[in-house]
Parts: sequence; structure tokens; C-alpha cells
Amino acid sequence: MSPRPHIPIRLQVNGLPVEVAAPSSTLLVDLLRGNLGLTGTHQGCDTAQCGACTVLVDGAATKSCNVLALQINGAKVVTIEGLEAADGSLHHMQQAFGRHHALQCGFCTPGMVMRGVAMAAEGVPAQANAISKALCGNLCRCTGYRGIINAICEGLQKMRAPNPGVPKA
Repeated sequence: MSPRPHIPIRLQVNGLPVEVAAPSSTLLVDLLRGNLGLTGTHQGCDTAQCGACTVLVDGAATKSCNVLALQINGAKVVTIEGLEAADGSLHHMQQAFGRHHALQCGFCTPGMVMRGVAMAAEGVPAQANAISKALCGNLCRCTGYRGIINAICEGLQKMRAPNPGVPKA
């Protein structure tokens, strides 16, 4: 059997241009974790059921275990590592997760944070019932949903505030 040909894939990842030669069958999660070393994106179920691998692709929440990297050639990808500001301060959503103790084992956290960030652009109201519905594709094995929902509610409010900026830690 001959090796699969490698195809150039060009993306902007966390604000930086990236070009990687990979087989056409490479999943986005594998490209991020393996080729680029961005291990904050967790690989959970491999069937787009748990949401641990959620990243933003051109601003939309995307389960990276269910997308070929080649499918998003030319796109802008933001991972959990890309939320941190240049000065090292955390994103509002990340800070809210800490304040509300929305991390238990932490496996689902990167996907939950990224899904929460996407909710701001989607216009999801900062209300528990709306957030709960919008989170239906992200699972927490520890059942820490109360803290997660409270954190996303606060994060959405801060992100939507006039001149939200990323606060200093």
C-alpha cells in the first residue's frame, strides 16, 4: 500500500498563519494537537457527541473531531490557547469559569469555554435556560453544569458590555 499523499493546508490559527502538509484525511483535532502542539483542544469521543474538541472556525463553534482540516483550508481557527491576550490576561469567559468554579476534572472545560465564547456572536441570551439549550452538544462527565452555566452567563454579560476588552488578571 502506498503512503497517502500530503496536501498543503493553510490556516490562520490563533492569529498566526500556518501551513502544514498533511494527508487529506487528517482531522482538524489531529492537526491542532499533533502537528501544531495545541493540546488544549481535547479529543474525547471522536463522534462529535461530547464537544470537548470545540474550537472556533471563522467565529463559529466547531467540533474539530468531525471536520477534515482540508475542509477548512484558508479559515481562521481559534483554540483555547488563542483566547489569552498578548499580555497574558485571560479572556472574560475563562475568568468567569474560574470565579464560578466551573472546572471539575477539566476535560470538558476548553470545549465549554469555546462554546460559551461562540454564544456571544450567536446572540444567545445570558439566561440559564437559553445557555443550557445552546450547550446541548457539550457534555460534562462530572455534571458540573450549574457552575458552567453561571460562568457562561457572566462571560456573555462581560463580553457584551460596552468596551469589554480583556481585563487585567
